[in-house]
Amino acid sequence: MLYEISEKAIQLENQGKKIIKFNLGDPDLPTPPEIVEAAYQAIKQGKTKYSSAAGEKALREELANIHGVSKDNVVVTTGSKWAIYSLFSLLLKKGDNIVVPSPHWTSYELAAKQVGVEFRVLKRDIESDWKIDVEKFDQLIDKNTRLVLLNSPNNPTSKVIDDKTFTELVKIANDKGAKVLSDEVYADISFVKPKRILEFGTDNMLVDGFSKSFLMTGWRIGYAVVEKELAKKMVKLNQITTTCVPAFIQYGALKGLEDRKRIADNIRTTFKVRADAAYSVLSNTKMKFSKPDAPFYLFPKVDGLDSERFALDLLDSGVAVAPGTAFGDYREYFRIALTRPEDEIKEGLEKLCEALP
Repeated sequence: MLYEISEKAIQLENQGKKIIKFNLGDPDLPTPPEIVEAAYQAIKQGKTKYSSAAGEKALREELANIHGVSKDNVVVTTGSKWAIYSLFSLLLKKGDNIVVPSPHWTSYELAAKQVGVEFRVLKRDIESDWKIDVEKFDQLIDKNTRLVLLNSPNNPTSKVIDDKTFTELVKIANDKGAKVLSDEVYADISFVKPKRILEFGTDNMLVDGFSKSFLMTGWRIGYAVVEKELAKKMVKLNQITTTCVPAFIQYGALKGLEDRKRIADNIRTTFKVRADAAYSVLSNTKMKFSKPDAPFYLFPKVDGLDSERFALDLLDSGVAVAPGTAFGDYREYFRIALTRPEDEIKEGLEKLCEALP
């Protein structure tokens, strides 16, 4: 349904209708000019040939320095989504299961189905402010659980797992023989400082990227930090599939890392203003939702709502949202992505509120 909404929104735009897209986590802000210029200069310098399947040495060294690991632990991938799928493919086999707190990004479940493993979800809700029940989490893990996937800050709720709970989850998983894969693509721009998986060593795995924290969604570059032997396997998989991330894109990303704090601070400041404004508007409605800990999302609930029907009908009002069913068993919820300019956000929220049943 998430992709159906996106396609219908595009069709309506092609017919000349204005659609305010709250359905996509694709920020309206441009990629920082220094990143664009660095990629352009790399092209002019001839960095348009095949690159290493592991990633450019300079980029891997800088990422290793940031995370306190060896460059041999770092693999550059065509977006963080490919890093996740690669790890699923390499670590999981039929009969295995993966445990994920829900709501969750739809690609996790689709990737698990693609590799033929059981996808177990630990359902959370707005009434508990999206807290994870550690005891229920413990009960979900069995001898066939190979991976636990954590996403903090979370898409779609924008909530951060508190330090105590995060630590408990990692310990439970590791004690039961499961590795933790932590998707931290929103961590650098979070309003609240999140716990990071590499604080527990490289026995567990980090996936991160440049799409959100460097406004490079269409550039398709991410990376994983894993044990060295697993990194070698990821490189071999890259060699027979995606080959490599274009070198000029990697040099753009490397330039971004030189000024990562300023770039992240600017993004965080911009989206904190938007989040606070949206929170203020929606607080005057019957929606239930929590204050976001990070960009870019709100995940409100309306009791009795069929979010799939609501999302389809809302397109007629010129607004696109993502139904909650795209993120698990959340039919009464929908996701709002504050990834449009401020004037469009105000207009879109007003239309959305008017359309509420």
